[in-house]
Amino acid sequence: MADFPGKVNTQTSAAASQQGNIRMAVDMSFVRTIPAILMMAETVVGLLVWSLIASIHYVFHPAIGWVMFVSVTLWLLTIVLFCMLLFGVHHKLPSVPWPLAMLVFNGVAAFLYLTAFITTAAVASHYYWTWAYGHMIAAAVFACIVTAGYGASTFFSYTTWRGNDGNAAGSTVPV
Repeated sequence: MADFPGKVNTQTSAAASQQGNIRMAVDMSFVRTIPAILMMAETVVGLLVWSLIASIHYVFHPAIGWVMFVSVTLWLLTIVLFCMLLFGVHHKLPSVPWPLAMLVFNGVAAFLYLTAFITTAAVASHYYWTWAYGHMIAAAVFACIVTAGYGASTFFSYTTWRGNDGNAAGSTVPV
């Protein structure tokens, strides 16, 4: 019993001490990829769309409420998704088929923004003799640009997904 303190190892291993520690590392290599650049462009131009729409009085055209819903919702979701990819949160969630999730998100976003662009362009003529006409036309042009951005993101998401042989389960198995 006298040699008991000398035989006990009270240090934990490095792996055990790192297990409970959650570190968020910024993946700067992600920022230089085409999908990240497209996401940043979609965020900036999407902000222009909803800020231009929000600056006018649109209660007389309820369809513009749809444009606001689409632009603000996708703007927020794109920011959240960008941050998740930037900080590597997607590596912490291996059960999510990320290539397929990105393909579905970008495809749905492109379709929804296409409807927002068509709606904005159709309603813009009602504002022809007002100061808000320029805002509506600019919002329609920017919505068209964001639609093209989400379309390009859909293409790149599709090529990433097909590079995984189109198998949604390929990225769900933890390595």
